[in-house]
Amino acid sequence: MTPIAPPIDRDPRQRLERNKLVKRLRRQMGQAIMDYQMIRDGDRVMVCLSGGKDSYTMLDVLLMLRDAAPVKFEIIAVNLDQKQPGFPEHVLPEYLEARGVPFHIIEQDTYSVVKRVVPEGKTMCGLCSRLRRGALYSWAEANGYNKIALGHHRDDIVATFFLNLFFNAKLAAMPPKLKSDNGKHIVIRPLAYVREADIIEYARIAQYPIIPCTLCGSQDQLQRVQVRKLMSDWEKTHPGRIEHIFAALQNVAPSQLADAKTFDFAGLDGGLDGAALGNWLKSDSSTATEADDAA
Repeated sequence: MTPIAPPIDRDPRQRLERNKLVKRLRRQMGQAIMDYQMIRDGDRVMVCLSGGKDSYTMLDVLLMLRDAAPVKFEIIAVNLDQKQPGFPEHVLPEYLEARGVPFHIIEQDTYSVVKRVVPEGKTMCGLCSRLRRGALYSWAEANGYNKIALGHHRDDIVATFFLNLFFNAKLAAMPPKLKSDNGKHIVIRPLAYVREADIIEYARIAQYPIIPCTLCGSQDQLQRVQVRKLMSDWEKTHPGRIEHIFAALQNVAPSQLADAKTFDFAGLDGGLDGAALGNWLKSDSSTATEADDAA
């Protein structure tokens, strides 16, 4: 299957810029796949296709790489039809059939569950995401697909880092590759090195039939929206800042942070006296609390 062929640009400069963009996307995705060993020979890759610009772009570039890769791997596009009112069920099947891409549509009414469980005005994304993930993981396991590809890009990863930092008091983001909690699935994010701005431009050129998410799109006060606005402002005033932040996520120095579970601070000087002091402090604190209660 060949990638999208947009209309021929009469302006040589536009044609040059378009070709540079395609090469950049291929290079960045290929580098991420190599750096994190995302795909191996014989893998069966389930590409989660939502109908948004990110997953369309991921599928397109993965197909390009598959055709040129030195290893053989299988690709299938899978969409979860969540039975949202007004969802255009025909769009993805027609698009994928026209492209000659193998696909499957999972039909599961998670929409009604989310609307019933989540109180009016509350954020729906958490529950919706869990239900969607469960349906996709179950289908992958039942049909023998050992890799699950998600369309999160570099800006998504940085945004998640700040969400955890600001709202969960945790240094964590989205890893480019991970094993699911039950240990049965390997999840990959081939767009991990790709800027959202490049995806937006590529999707504009490709003229994908975008399907918006109407389930939670009206929730303007989502924390992620706030963080993305902050990131956008930073990028305008300090171009390249998001790239540097992402690079920092790849250059972690545990000894320069403060997590005693991640780095053995106690072991720097043997730790025996420190452990004894820690036990004494716990005991002393417990004794003081009992005395306060008695008083």
